[in-house]
Amino acid sequence: MRPAFLLLALTLAAAPAAAQPVSLKTPPAVIADPTPDTAFPARLEVLHIPSGGVKINGIALVAAGPGPHPVFVLFHGLPGNEKNLDLAQAVRRAGWTVVTINYRGSWGSPGEFRFGQNLEDARATLAYVRDPAVARTLRIDPARMVVAGHSMGGWVTAHTAAAEPGLLGAVTFSAADVAMRGVQGRDNPRAVAAAMDGNREALAGVTGESMAAELIAHGEDWRLDRLGPQLKDLPMLVLHSDDGFRPDSERMIAAVKAAGGTGIQEAHVATDHGWSDHRIALESLVINWLDGLGAK
Repeated sequence: MRPAFLLLALTLAAAPAAAQPVSLKTPPAVIADPTPDTAFPARLEVLHIPSGGVKINGIALVAAGPGPHPVFVLFHGLPGNEKNLDLAQAVRRAGWTVVTINYRGSWGSPGEFRFGQNLEDARATLAYVRDPAVARTLRIDPARMVVAGHSMGGWVTAHTAAAEPGLLGAVTFSAADVAMRGVQGRDNPRAVAAAMDGNREALAGVTGESMAAELIAHGEDWRLDRLGPQLKDLPMLVLHSDDGFRPDSERMIAAVKAAGGTGIQEAHVATDHGWSDHRIALESLVINWLDGLGAK
């Protein structure tokens, strides 16, 4: 995300939440390749996922072994310059099949980009991987599914987890509550439009003004801190960094706890929005938390 968007985030303060410990021990999957399985090798599968009358682009990093493997669905941010494919590869080495997509109107997926459609595309992705024929092809067990997302993808992840039953858990890292940018921008839509205008490379069918208008129109309904009751029973890992968006995660955590939730683990890492100098730490935190789910 561009600095102008970060400045909007910095104006939104929240009281710090007390972090619970999450292991930073480096697991083998972060630093070592697994033993190859010649009968059931790891592979990359290109996906075309029906959503909104088109087929969006995606890939599956299929784990080695006969499976069925648990599945980790990973959502990118705005516009998605950091795809976190190193994290995806590490999670696959840990025994999970990873699915990641490009939303409608982003990075070559057909259609026009809309924030609301990102949520539809996420749910369409879950429906797709739950299809028995797809699950067989990808050697996955859709009953063992975790959703995860970075930046705006964290916003997508939280909303998807709130709407979809049967998930094992959810992971957000440096989540950006784009809805709050709309709430804040009601009295200054030009500032929101300027921020959005610097974040729409590789997005089709939008302007900074149209993106701002959508967020302002729906911001109150889409806020992460409205999801506490829906997320309170779900295991979650919430990671935040020194990027101005930490209050977004803390408001969500506070809302979940206020609703009676006790399943959130969180950690703060002193790094930038893209975790540029802490990629091993990111992979370790996520994989150690996944291992704690006992999904394999």
